[in-house]
Amino acid sequence: QVQLVESGGGLVQGGGSLRLSCVASGSIFSINDMGWYRQAPGKQRELVARFINYGSTNYPDSVKGRFTISRDNAKNTMYLQMNSLKPEDTAVYYCNLHQLNQDYWGQGTQVTVSS
Repeated sequence: QVQLVESGGGLVQGGGSLRLSCVASGSIFSINDMGWYRQAPGKQRELVARFINYGSTNYPDSVKGRFTISRDNAKNTMYLQMNSLKPEDTAVYYCNLHQLNQDYWGQGTQVTVSS
């Protein structure tokens, strides 16, 4: 089994910063194929940042230049540094691991950005 636990969410003013963490445990072979997604009320879950091709990263235009994904392989931990936060970044943020053709998700952490 795989467990993903996110932390670091909270309430922040617009323009502020937060750092999310996701710790992977259990039957983990690699954290190469991991990413962050978010889901706002009434909206579909969307990609925020993802590792691709063993080190490259992918960001949608909505967060490019403001968010940075990183990881510590030794700790099986992935991070999301979020700067210059905007009210439209308000959502539940989820950690995702793709392993052996299966997708695993954490329980999510709420990020609320006030205007």
